[in-house]
Amino acid sequence: MTIEQSLAIFERGADEILPLEELKKKLAKNKPLRIKAGFDPTAPDLHLGHTVLINKLRQLQDLGHDIIFLIGDFTGMIGDPTGKNVTRKPLTKEQVLNNAKSYQDQIFKILDKDKTQIRFNSEWMNEMSSADMISLASKLTVARMLERDDFSKRYKSGQSISIHEFLYPLVQGHDSVALESDVELGGTDQKFNLLMGRELQKQAGQEPQVILTMPILEGLDGVQKMSKSLDNYIGIDDTPDDMFGKIMSISDDLMWRYLELLSFESLETIAEWKVEVENGENPRNIKFRLADEIITRFHDKAAAEQAQQNFINRFAKNQIPDEMDEFEFDSGIKIANALKDANLVNSTSDAFRMIKQGAAKINGEKITNRDLEPEKGTAVYQVGKRKFARITIT
Repeated sequence: MTIEQSLAIFERGADEILPLEELKKKLAKNKPLRIKAGFDPTAPDLHLGHTVLINKLRQLQDLGHDIIFLIGDFTGMIGDPTGKNVTRKPLTKEQVLNNAKSYQDQIFKILDKDKTQIRFNSEWMNEMSSADMISLASKLTVARMLERDDFSKRYKSGQSISIHEFLYPLVQGHDSVALESDVELGGTDQKFNLLMGRELQKQAGQEPQVILTMPILEGLDGVQKMSKSLDNYIGIDDTPDDMFGKIMSISDDLMWRYLELLSFESLETIAEWKVEVENGENPRNIKFRLADEIITRFHDKAAAEQAQQNFINRFAKNQIPDEMDEFEFDSGIKIANALKDANLVNSTSDAFRMIKQGAAKINGEKITNRDLEPEKGTAVYQVGKRKFARITIT
């Protein structure tokens, strides 16, 4: 694979690669790079938002690079201050270890277990003496720390910043020194911490790492980042049916974002799918493909196929009941009167309102003309999700 081809995989979905020229030089050496990403085990379960980084690790692993999945069991007990306007409550050692075990069980649904190093930053941090920690703290100034956006905002607004929070980026940076990493991955909100690794590596006489930041994945609402607390997440331990239903609920625009960041399909294939949709392909079918891939990854192919069939049974076949009231009206009746006389609405004004909202359909097609005179023949008329009637126009 050429350097350009490798770069295309590094750049897929990435927000920034800094400095890009240094990455090109590292790749030109034609040897595997040591690539790390750190995860504090702050919760027992991962969701698809977490997997944006893990997916990128897998892509780079497939290129032959050495992947280090770093579990921040030591930093987890400090508490990451990133994006916080208050001091974050540190976790207990027991909480961290339980969550770390859960992470190890989950990440190998994406990463190749035989080719992944699992490391804990307590390996070297627990060996540090008080003098070593003071020495580490001496490598950066308070003024430099206050350049960090969240610290700066808290300082200017008079909100407290605990001294131990300054240690977090220092320890994360020291992790890169301990692992002699060539590349570190992180979310866009981790940029300051990732750059800290470069700074400390320079001071240690190492070749500084390149940093690669990945976007924060939006949740199902398409607005706020995916989060369990916001209930807009897809958990990787969700049932296949829940996964399928949640993926099908995302907007057509958000679907492309999920494909770029979560799918292992090539960008060329995804571009072809976009053309298909532009030419009339139902976006639902593209979501089917995404759901199939995601569920197969975290469960298996049979579970993905069954979840799709369950979805179709629930929302397609069963959407139109086999039994419904039947009516017959003369040709020339207005659609609003037909809906009212079939007991699908309470009044013609109610019918106009439902048509305006796009909630009235004939054989699944939305009615757009309030003055429509239905064609002769038999069809299923629907208002909302639960009201159906089979109407024959003679």
